[in-house]
Amino acid sequence: MNTTDSRKSSTDDVDMKKNSNSTESLPQMQKDVESLEALADVEGSEEKSKQGEKEAEEETIVIPATWKELIRYWFILGWTAFGGPAAHIGMFQKLFVEKLRWCTTLVFTELFMLGQCMPGPTSTQMGFALGVLKKGLPGGLVSGALFQGPGLIILSAIGWALADTLDKDIAWLNGLVSGLAAAGIALIASAAVALNKKINSERLLQIISTVSAVIAFYWPKPWTFPCLILLGGLTTIIFKRHQVVQISKMATGTDGLGFNKLGGGLLLFIWIAVLIGVLVGAGQTSYLDNKELHWFSAFYRTGSIIFGGGQVVLPMLYNDVVAADCPNQQSICCPQDLSANATIYELCSNTDVAQVTPECKCSWMSASQFYAGLAVAQAMPGPLFNFSAFLGAVIAQNANVFAIAGIALCWVGLFAPGIIIIFAILPFWGAFRHWQIYRRALPGLNSAAVGLIITSVFQLTLNAYVSSPFRTTTICIGIAAFGSTEILKVPAPIVVILGGAAGVVAWAIPMQ
Repeated sequence: MNTTDSRKSSTDDVDMKKNSNSTESLPQMQKDVESLEALADVEGSEEKSKQGEKEAEEETIVIPATWKELIRYWFILGWTAFGGPAAHIGMFQKLFVEKLRWCTTLVFTELFMLGQCMPGPTSTQMGFALGVLKKGLPGGLVSGALFQGPGLIILSAIGWALADTLDKDIAWLNGLVSGLAAAGIALIASAAVALNKKINSERLLQIISTVSAVIAFYWPKPWTFPCLILLGGLTTIIFKRHQVVQISKMATGTDGLGFNKLGGGLLLFIWIAVLIGVLVGAGQTSYLDNKELHWFSAFYRTGSIIFGGGQVVLPMLYNDVVAADCPNQQSICCPQDLSANATIYELCSNTDVAQVTPECKCSWMSASQFYAGLAVAQAMPGPLFNFSAFLGAVIAQNANVFAIAGIALCWVGLFAPGIIIIFAILPFWGAFRHWQIYRRALPGLNSAAVGLIITSVFQLTLNAYVSSPFRTTTICIGIAAFGSTEILKVPAPIVVILGGAAGVVAWAIPMQ
């Protein structure tokens, strides 16, 4: 009996020890599991960090371009860059940053920011600047000429030969423009998505971008855009005032900047001197005595003070070439009271005085000629500023002046200020972009610029919807174009061309 009890007691002791060991081992096992999970998290974090470093390293890789490549791609863009200035920015971003890696996202966004802060057409200025970065001053001239050339040639020919024919509503052209606009807006949206992911990496930058987009949409004034960009830079200067900002590989892709600082300063002096000269000259002479000077003065003045690109310049051009203010000539040539919807040109064209003395047409062209040319210009590749070539051709013919003279004066007058300014600013930008205060401002500057791109998506979408002859179909074309470029990775020029074709089909059927 005692032996049995002893054995049972011994067995119970062993079981108790086992249970005790098991109980004690549970916390240890939990700790081991937690340690393994922590180790896995660390390894995963390190892997993500390495992946992020690899992506960052790839982002800073810039591939050199040969002359053959530069000419080839800019020639293609010159003939396929439909959709307006904002769409051009999207095409540049996809081609030169994502596909060819000719430019880093950082440099690309800085160039866009510079264009928004300076007078002139932003997409044109970026076209020249991207060429300068690859092949210096000759590269900038070649890229700019190839980008603008096709639209210039086509619009000059149309304005010269078909001004009277286009002086009416053309349904199929409206359909084409609507399709091109929808596809162009889709490219802008795609660029906004890509830039937002890369630029707005922290909460402060996301707030700056959002606030900029809201304000720019609510107050779409020319001065709003540069002010928002500067305020974005000022915000990050304040929040990062105690930081020493190190930006890896910041100089990547900025080896060639065209002129040196002396040359840039000289260009700025030339721009201002010409502006003062033409304004004074036009003010000292009557329109009838020197029409050509007045044309150049009006377009050069507009090109020197315009911010925000092609869409913003349209009301200013309209005011100059259609609703021209000629009080002295009006009292002589056009004594009738102007009606609310008539222009001086249209009234003078119907008077006996105008038939005897055609130069008495005080307004330089009719409103219908202006809008017909605008519709054609929006359907053409390249910068919207090429519209000035059409205007020059029509204005010259209305004044009985050789068309080429009007084309040259108006086109050069509108483009020259922006081109001069971008060539002048690049050497200074290459220097001050390494300053600490600029580096602190740079994230805010770029985030505000991305906000402006987001704003343009909504602004242009609403405008395209309101002006389209088939509103629902236009939205559908835009959705299909966005999916094509963002998901299916269809090249941007093909997306735009297919969008224009879809617009013509929608007109022909017709669709909603």
